[in-house]
Amino acid sequence: MKSRFIADMTWEEYAEKIPGGILILPVGSTEQHSKHLPLGVDVIITENIARLLAPAIGAVVAPTLNYGYKSQPSSGGGPLFPGTIDLNGATMTNLVKDILVEFLDDGWRQILILNGHFENEAFLVEASDLVLRRQKEAFPKVLITSWWDDISDDILPELFDEVPFAGWALEHAAIAETSAMMYFSPELVHEDQFLEEGLEKVSPYHCFPPSPDLLPDSGNLHTPRSSSAEKGRLLVENVIKNIGIIIDREFREHK
Repeated sequence: MKSRFIADMTWEEYAEKIPGGILILPVGSTEQHSKHLPLGVDVIITENIARLLAPAIGAVVAPTLNYGYKSQPSSGGGPLFPGTIDLNGATMTNLVKDILVEFLDDGWRQILILNGHFENEAFLVEASDLVLRRQKEAFPKVLITSWWDDISDDILPELFDEVPFAGWALEHAAIAETSAMMYFSPELVHEDQFLEEGLEKVSPYHCFPPSPDLLPDSGNLHTPRSSSAEKGRLLVENVIKNIGIIIDREFREHK
């Protein structure tokens, strides 16, 4: 079966996919994910979800954006940890805006931005709004979704069967991301580094410059204990199913 990644296609093969097609743009980040996960978690998970989603919805996948908006000290460690490589807000907005303009100029009318880094969301929205805000027609259309927002509430008891769900704000490098990584790239997960430390709740304020004792030295926000590849499979299949429902509702041109 031929690759659905446009980076693997010739320009002629790519052009053939545009009429009536769907384009997925995965967007991640490069940031610390405690001692048990690599810096590329947000890229690896998002790109692999896109890889599995593409044949399910008849889409192709654009090259993943590996850098994102600033990881905040209270939600991912940000500048407190080496290896977290951030973009400024204007840079992020303009980068996504320029990419969208190029794809729209190529003729794409159905674009799904699949986000894997919480702090990206506002800038993905801003870029899409700046590109399409004066358009009156329904298409071309850009959809934006973060994969964790597509997890059904009814599977949460299965994901958090041992450790109570502390909310998505504390799930950075915890059970959801760790389980997804164990499913997609188990060789990159250091189970011997699973730690119990973390935060009881997210700080209700931001402080600059950030306090060095804001997070544990490991970067843990919450424990990854009880993570498993099976939970990762359950999570990913649920996300793909739910995004498929969104696509069926919002992208009617491809049918």
